[in-house]
Amino acid sequence: MLKHCCVVLSGWILLAATAWGEEVVVYSARNEQLIKPVFDAYTKKTGVKVKYVTGEAGALMQRLKAEGAKTQADLLITVDAGNLWFSKQESLLQPVKSAVLEQNIPAHLRDGEGQWFGMSVRARTIVYNKNKVQPSDLSTYQALTDAKWKGRLCLLSGKKVYNRSLVAMLIAQYGAAATKEMVKGWVANLAAPPFASDEQALKALAAGQCDAAIANSYYLGRELKHHSDWPLNIFWADQASGGTHVNISGVGLTRHAKHAKAAQELMEWMSGAEAQALFANVNMEFPANAAVAPAPEVAAWGTFKQSTVDLNKVGELQPDAVKLMDEAGYK
Repeated sequence: MLKHCCVVLSGWILLAATAWGEEVVVYSARNEQLIKPVFDAYTKKTGVKVKYVTGEAGALMQRLKAEGAKTQADLLITVDAGNLWFSKQESLLQPVKSAVLEQNIPAHLRDGEGQWFGMSVRARTIVYNKNKVQPSDLSTYQALTDAKWKGRLCLLSGKKVYNRSLVAMLIAQYGAAATKEMVKGWVANLAAPPFASDEQALKALAAGQCDAAIANSYYLGRELKHHSDWPLNIFWADQASGGTHVNISGVGLTRHAKHAKAAQELMEWMSGAEAQALFANVNMEFPANAAVAPAPEVAAWGTFKQSTVDLNKVGELQPDAVKLMDEAGYK
């Protein structure tokens, strides 16, 4: 008989399952509602129990580091390539050699040394108010610096990791000098001070406070699910050049995993069709496995060219991105 318990300990929520058979322990920066359906499906299919701790990404990584060889965690799931890169740099993960993972997850969405693998994809691109903007008015991230956009742009705070990664990608693609001018141009065209969340920026966009924004695609999907009357649509930036910036939620095998074989098998299953659909659809993201279709609402946006900038490079350049945004006045 399967027994579940919930223990609150020093701000952590530990959801434990005890039963026969193997188990895998996961530290997850993705919240329970996004991961529980995936783990429940895996347990039902295999009998392997999945215990998980949820928390903020930085705190989970610090916990892994502090626990060292004593950690019970077998897998780390976190959002943003910068966090995965940092985990690798801090030797929190170990390489996984898996033909299944290499087949299911495209090269630009996984670490070249097998230390982490993307599980779902989000694009950070342009969202526009259909009552004020035509798709023909849009083209690139750079074009949003044009004077015609003055007083028309909504942005998330430059302090948020999503924008650090976007700017890091732009540095990798176009160089620091060109990216700095781009960011300065965005700041000059703001309709309001940067927002604390993409949700707030999209709400302002829908209300007509601005005409265009840069936001994560899944926030648009989630908002339109609840506000179908909002006059918002997505535009894939940089399609004639480097492609739209994408980021991931991903998973890595911890350096001191106690159940490494079982954990790798869970990773492989998560890269397959059933789990990919669950992972992506529950949060309106794109599957990392290109053979799996996204949710119908997301599929309706059409296909797009993804940037293939190495996500490890995006992580590596985040300190440069922070410095650049500060110098450009992007708060």
